[in-house]
Amino acid sequence: MLEMEKPIKKRVKTVPPPTFLPSGVVCQPSSSRPAAIEAGLLLSVAILLLYILGFYETVISLPRAPEVPAWSRHMGQNLNLARPSEWDDPTATDSLTASGGNSSLKTVAALLKRNHDFGEIPVGVWPVSLKDEVNQYEDILHPGDLKTIMSVPKFWSPPIHHKKLMSRETAMKIGTCAEPDSDGIVVRGDECPDDQRTIFVGIASYRDFQCRLTVESVFLRAKNPERVRVGVVDQIVDGEDVACNQPVEPCEKNPEQALCKYKDQVDVYQMEAELSIGPVFARHIGYRLYRGEYYATQSDAHVTFTLNWDADIISQMEKTKNDMAVLSTYLTDIQGSIDPQGHSLRNTRPIMCNTF
Repeated sequence: MLEMEKPIKKRVKTVPPPTFLPSGVVCQPSSSRPAAIEAGLLLSVAILLLYILGFYETVISLPRAPEVPAWSRHMGQNLNLARPSEWDDPTATDSLTASGGNSSLKTVAALLKRNHDFGEIPVGVWPVSLKDEVNQYEDILHPGDLKTIMSVPKFWSPPIHHKKLMSRETAMKIGTCAEPDSDGIVVRGDECPDDQRTIFVGIASYRDFQCRLTVESVFLRAKNPERVRVGVVDQIVDGEDVACNQPVEPCEKNPEQALCKYKDQVDVYQMEAELSIGPVFARHIGYRLYRGEYYATQSDAHVTFTLNWDADIISQMEKTKNDMAVLSTYLTDIQGSIDPQGHSLRNTRPIMCNTF
């Protein structure tokens, strides 16, 4: 016969609490310490209050962050995020001073008045150039270091929308025509022929040696280069980089270069490359170069334009029959895309997933 296994009794060893902790905190109350739990609870509350007090002291010692601006009051305005005092306080009167105290800006109140005013549509002029406005630039605070004072062109106009959707009638008062009417008026609305409607091309360039070649391409490949104006924000290191408006050859040697033949239709705002903080700020300055052209577009600084690009893009725009339309694209690699005469060899859009 097999002997039956005897049941095994498990023995559980009771572990006493650590000797380094007060027994009244970790153990049940005893007859000798009836208020042990209450004492532990009070101690915990005291520690929590000390933590909250420390957190509060830390928060109030931090620099005050600007409040969220009232965006509805600033529709269409140049809202300078480097000046929080401009956002909501129309009565501010203290002025901003550059580091060292050598230069001072207009008072914030004057800046606010300019920002809050809604203006009338400026009279369109063609041809037009910023070379005639050098003494009319305004000072802004560089949004990167909050110290450097930059002199930049003014916007073509203050906001003209009056906080409501612009009507077509109002919109047709904006946009110059390269061919004036019998009275010499260059703002002709729909009456301006498609091939005479002016085009502003904005270019933001950062130390790009191809920038001047891009400008050459803009004019030499246009069907009507007389109606094109280019505005460049050229961020370069003086003495090291080639300026965007510097012709490849001297104009005396080759006057047919676009940067010689159409130099009066090219405006360049040159700034030190070390002040660059990305394309957004550069394009902000680029929009300041606009002067009431009929159409406006922007381009990279390393682009080759196709033949008759101006007529082609306007034709596409007008075929939308949509006043709110915006044309945009991701440009195709130039290799195998343009023939020697400048004709496009592509009839399809690029596939982003095949782009490396």
